[in-house]
Amino acid sequence: MAKNLLWRGMLAGVLAALLATLFARVVAEPQIDLAIAVEAAHGAHPMMPGMAEQGELVSRATQKGVGLLTAMTLYGAAVGGIFSLVFAYGYGRMARIGPRSFALLLAMLAFVLIVLIPSIKYPQNPPAVGKHETVGLRTAAYFAMIALSLGAAVIANKWRCALAARLPGLDASLIGIAAFLLLVFLGQFFLPRVDEVPADFPAPLLWNFRVASLGTQLVLWTTLGLLFGRSSEALFLRGHFGSG
Repeated sequence: MAKNLLWRGMLAGVLAALLATLFARVVAEPQIDLAIAVEAAHGAHPMMPGMAEQGELVSRATQKGVGLLTAMTLYGAAVGGIFSLVFAYGYGRMARIGPRSFALLLAMLAFVLIVLIPSIKYPQNPPAVGKHETVGLRTAAYFAMIALSLGAAVIANKWRCALAARLPGLDASLIGIAAFLLLVFLGQFFLPRVDEVPADFPAPLLWNFRVASLGTQLVLWTTLGLLFGRSSEALFLRGHFGSG
């Protein structure tokens, strides 16, 4: 079962990554070019005394061409593989719906938990925003926010399931959602605050970049859910889900 779903998930992830790459190339990369121009105009990261001027290791053309495609393809394959395993575990346990509906629901849930919720606390920033010496802190805090979001969802769902035996389903679900929001709020309150946006950085550019970043992820996860759902449904219809 898992093997049959795994390669379908990875293939769906790669195809979703290709579409997301096209979206990023058209919508997000122009915002990065503008941010780099702002950085160059303001000298956002001047060289330290005694540091020799160095050329860029990877050209901008390579970054937004082959580099972007390679990174997104590898990311899509990894995400698709993990997604297929979560689907195999959760199908029939988390919701009594068909495979296509469950795949799309799971993809949207993953987008909210892994992308949207962490971005509320730590939104994506373009070049010229952020200090080199805080990269480690920002990265650790962002992944901690992802772990918090996923952990809060698991705890809230367990609580919802426990209450479902004593309360109407809607009431149990509402309490579970409230518990999730409370846990996320508390976690965001205690995690470090990172705000390094320069005062003179153009607000429209910052907004457009963040929307484009979220849009790229939304395209990837939506496409993954749709493609994998269609593929897994075909597997069910052929009666091969239990083989392999």
